[in-house]
Amino acid sequence: MLSIVLCAALLFYLAFIWPTQWLKIERVRMPLGIGIRVLQVSDLHVDRLRVTPQRLEAVIRSEKPDYVFLTGDFTYKRSYLPSLDRYLRVIEAAGVPAYAVLGNHDYELPRLRDLTERFRARGIPLLRNSHVELPGFRLVGIDNYSTGHSRIKASFQGINGPEPVVVITHDPNVVLEIDRPFDYLMAGHLHGKQMNIPFFFAFKPKGPLSTQGIYKGLHNGKRGPYYISKGIGQAGVNARFMVRSEVTIHDL
Repeated sequence: MLSIVLCAALLFYLAFIWPTQWLKIERVRMPLGIGIRVLQVSDLHVDRLRVTPQRLEAVIRSEKPDYVFLTGDFTYKRSYLPSLDRYLRVIEAAGVPAYAVLGNHDYELPRLRDLTERFRARGIPLLRNSHVELPGFRLVGIDNYSTGHSRIKASFQGINGPEPVVVITHDPNVVLEIDRPFDYLMAGHLHGKQMNIPFFFAFKPKGPLSTQGIYKGLHNGKRGPYYISKGIGQAGVNARFMVRSEVTIHDL
């Protein structure tokens, strides 16, 4: 009986726990004519993350991105903010310009300021329904949709030039509400299911996109193309099943 239990525990570990440390680099080419490489890191969830800061550092060093975009869900626990800072320090030390948006779990922190100050200290701007003008394009950051913090009109206000518009946000369901064209959008939130089992979103609803079978990868929306990352960390249970952790290289 003991051997059966041990074998079952080993199989569970090999199927659900061990794979969470395997990081896949997904690659997307979207010919916007900007000539930049973006590393998207989504859903860190440092309270449930088995990919080390050193692994992220190695990715940045080998891929040489022009920008790092962080698309939300860093942690909902104040006690894990020092752990988050280890990853932010890696990005700061790389000297790559980085921008971030907040996710739904971040708004569960007792004091959101504890999180935003970490980004400020590391020189990583948080775009909260705002945009910045960067060489060759405009970067729009839309705050999290599922918690009611998205202000789409404010995010795009003042953008009327010919430059490509790139959007970063956490919850991709916001694409159904955007009423103006954009050239490309990056999001996360849905974890590519995280547990690749039938009817997963029937038990854990994640908005209208997931009910349409849209929860990862590249898609064409009515206002522009968008990409949904499977994320680097886990939410809920610290396990994955047939869904690899990812960071994404976008060549634009």
